[in-house]
Amino acid sequence: MSGPVPSLATRGDAVLTNLRLVDGIRPTPQDGLAIVIEAGRIARIEPDTAHTADAASGVHDLGGAVVMPGLINMHTHFSLSLPGPGGDAVSALDPHELALYMADGARRTLLSGVTTVRCVSEKGGADFALRRAIEAGHVAGPRIFTAGRGLCCTGGHGHDTDDTLECDGADAVTRGVRSQIAAGADLVKLMISGGIAGENEQITTPQLTRDEMSAAISTAHAWGRKVTAHAGPAAIIAEAVELGLDCVEHGYELTPEVAALMAAHGTALVPTLVVTRAKAFFDDLGVPEWMQQRSLEAGPRHLDSYRYALDAGVDVLLGSDMPPFWDFEGTSAVVRELEHMQAGGLPAPDVVRAATSAPARWLGADDLGILAPGAWADLVAMPDDPTADISALRGIDLVMRGGVIVRDDAGRTR
Repeated sequence: MSGPVPSLATRGDAVLTNLRLVDGIRPTPQDGLAIVIEAGRIARIEPDTAHTADAASGVHDLGGAVVMPGLINMHTHFSLSLPGPGGDAVSALDPHELALYMADGARRTLLSGVTTVRCVSEKGGADFALRRAIEAGHVAGPRIFTAGRGLCCTGGHGHDTDDTLECDGADAVTRGVRSQIAAGADLVKLMISGGIAGENEQITTPQLTRDEMSAAISTAHAWGRKVTAHAGPAAIIAEAVELGLDCVEHGYELTPEVAALMAAHGTALVPTLVVTRAKAFFDDLGVPEWMQQRSLEAGPRHLDSYRYALDAGVDVLLGSDMPPFWDFEGTSAVVRELEHMQAGGLPAPDVVRAATSAPARWLGADDLGILAPGAWADLVAMPDDPTADISALRGIDLVMRGGVIVRDDAGRTR
């Protein structure tokens, strides 16, 4: 190679032919179409009759593969550090090492088929730097929407690492919200109850007062930011929903009544079912027995809560909490989460929407999560149809972000 070495391409041109299109909106694939991509966005979707496959000219025959929007993971932590040796190693990284560690996680996340993430508490502001680096083409990764640091009470959930900011009282919480928005946060994350990973708390421990939640939510909304909350017990969730909470993370102990309240208020749920079914992951990290026991024992109630949400018509959204790319039970953690969502009662076409267009709608990003003219050409391909069985995503063999192919296992685009 002669001449200057460019940064990674962030936008590309291509024509994809001989495919079955799952657009993130319709419940079944469409046949006989081609996708024309210009400068990273879908310019046209047209009959697949006018194009001849030619890699040199950017026209690629996908051999009948199913193409769908790239996955949008709404609960991601690139700097996750759970109790135990694995988490301790992450917490011991200096700021430079942490940035590189997170960049590697972002690259692996993209290659797993996740083209957009919502980060919901990251350490030391490194998420903002990572977002800029990805947008500039310095490192490979998904599109990032981030909450910056989560807000918790003194000693609250996540207080022992710097991915949270301890705030007590309405004034302090207001300042906390504003501080994350000033740093560049796209949304705000609150820790309103205990959880699985806190040794000195229970899932049911309420951790923010009504005044604190009200201050956080009203301040964030005034600045045009939505609010999501780590939350387990029904009572604290109900109180936050009545105050205007936009999304619940986990929702371990919902009731039918609280699920109905969420549906009535348009409050979404990111269930993260995999986190109460993650023994192999915990073993990989050396997570202590007290946390493993709390997680696994919460599993049946967690699944009941998810089903209450489905029955009530709550908008459920994909979120793995575990690193999306993690090699877990024969697939990636993000695909395993989607399989749990289907097994728990959500039909496969709706699981596809929960992983694509529904998260994009929550994010206010109408050019993501769908394959339609004007949308970003963020997509994945696989041999089988995920609207028939979401386990088809175990076969992802092509990933494109912004019209740039970043993974091509099947060699269809060379």
